[in-house]
Amino acid sequence: MPSSPALPALLAALLFGASTPLAKLLAGNMPPLLLAGLLYLGSGVGLGALLLLRRLRERHGGRRVTRLSVARAERPWLLGAIVAGGMLGPALFMLGLAQTSAASASLLLNLEGMLTALIAWLVFRENADRRLVVGMAAIALGGVLLSWAPGGAAFSPGALLIVGACLCWALDNNLTRKVSSNDALLVACLKGLLAGMTNTAIALYSGAALPGAQQLGYAGLVGFLGYGLSLSLFVVALRTLGTARTGAYFSVAPLFGVMISLVIWPDAPGLPFWAAAALMGLGVWLHLGERHAHAHTHEAQAHSHPHTHDDHHQHGHDFAWDGKAPHVHPHRHAALAHTHPHYPDIHHRHPH
Repeated sequence: MPSSPALPALLAALLFGASTPLAKLLAGNMPPLLLAGLLYLGSGVGLGALLLLRRLRERHGGRRVTRLSVARAERPWLLGAIVAGGMLGPALFMLGLAQTSAASASLLLNLEGMLTALIAWLVFRENADRRLVVGMAAIALGGVLLSWAPGGAAFSPGALLIVGACLCWALDNNLTRKVSSNDALLVACLKGLLAGMTNTAIALYSGAALPGAQQLGYAGLVGFLGYGLSLSLFVVALRTLGTARTGAYFSVAPLFGVMISLVIWPDAPGLPFWAAAALMGLGVWLHLGERHAHAHTHEAQAHSHPHTHDDHHQHGHDFAWDGKAPHVHPHRHAALAHTHPHYPDIHHRHPH
């Protein structure tokens, strides 16, 4: 299968990885929970502005205006993702971080990718073969090497809270998969706004004070790039790759973070960095080289998402179409049986 479907997931990892060293510049100036809330708010507000600009451009160009809504049947999945990943996850992580070392936290955060894949494989029944499992293991081991500090992984009650945060984020990833056919900008905007307002309100109620305008603006910009655009790309990747594969690619974010940190704070990387880079590169290569093909049947369904008129989208339109693609509108799929290489995308979530 072509490697292009992996590009949004890798770009999401790059942006999120970059947010860590950039946010570190702010970390000493405000409480962690307030910083998390402001980063999420920056994500939601920035994406909201993008949605408004897109709407104005569509109206000005006489194009069909993209409908901003989430299907009623999918709203519980989105709400669950927001509660698990945007509210509970950050709160548990900040509580755990206050009781454990940064080294322990870094090591434990590698559990998110593994838990994401396990939930996808065991609960949501995404297909997995030996190549995928080995690739995921290589990426996870690379993450452990990247964050390893001798004596830094001792178990503590705080560690249990961080494990709980990883579980919440893994659940968030799998629930977001359920709404990934919706507008990626809208999904990420709603998650950013609701999670950001909640975490910021909790921080302010706990006695935190808002920083100055310059720091607010910087936090908003980092949140927009590292959380907002990153999450939008993550949703696109979920739509095309499924949860386990997207989670695997996203797990290389710490590698990008370390590389950017080395640019900001130059230092010669040691052997663990190069070993981690090699393992993560091996894992990505194994995933990119996957080829999954078999006879499968598509059940009839109706939904809305960006698409071109490929083999899965041979339909007419009940509106004047300008011939441009990809485009977005509600459409129906007739039942179809065929064979071709595919990922567990929104059209291939069938049993094996």
